[in-house]
Amino acid sequence: MRIAIVEDNQSLANGIAYRLRSRGHSVDLLHDGEEAYAFLIQEGADLIVLDIDLPSMSGLEILRALRRREDGTPVILLTAHGETKERVAGLDAGADDYLTKPFDMDELEARIRAVARRRNLAFPELEPLGQLVFDRTSRQLSCGTEVLNIPRKEIAILECLLERRGRIVSKSHLLSHVYGTGADIAENAIEPHISRLRRRIEAYGIQIKSARGLGYMLEVSSA
Repeated sequence: MRIAIVEDNQSLANGIAYRLRSRGHSVDLLHDGEEAYAFLIQEGADLIVLDIDLPSMSGLEILRALRRREDGTPVILLTAHGETKERVAGLDAGADDYLTKPFDMDELEARIRAVARRRNLAFPELEPLGQLVFDRTSRQLSCGTEVLNIPRKEIAILECLLERRGRIVSKSHLLSHVYGTGADIAENAIEPHISRLRRRIEAYGIQIKSARGLGYMLEVSSA
């Protein structure tokens, strides 16, 4: 899944991101309310982990604004307060679940899995790709019993394209997925990784198509 983490405590946000990425998820990190709202409108996400107390725009304000736009992206709220009225306000605003800080990472993962099941967001652990199979848990591509030796950044690109198979993925989104949101790296830095990944997988019935000025799209042969 592509998960947006909106949390102004950068240590906590990085910890969550590290855990979820290790499970094969694509993670976007955002720390400011207004910037997060603009990002979510433009880029979207499969699921949002949203802190209530944010600078410039609160998590509840973001949630209400998304729901007014009829954006039904599932949201798990994070709150430092245990008051019932705040939890009720979040659920009434359209949150799918909430966690009170401090929380255990295992519990957050369990809540994410539960929300994904309710919203039918879960991806299969093993996904056929042409003549290959992608294992989301080990983050490996294999052909029969042979595991392909593909570098981590190229696997991250493949994950990102796979989650949006059949749709164009922008260079900026791929860059954020591989290097992290806000990384000071030129967009064309993604091109050599795309070229190498394309050469590694095209013989197996998998193509990465370029849409000039827009981005890239994954296509898998039905043969």
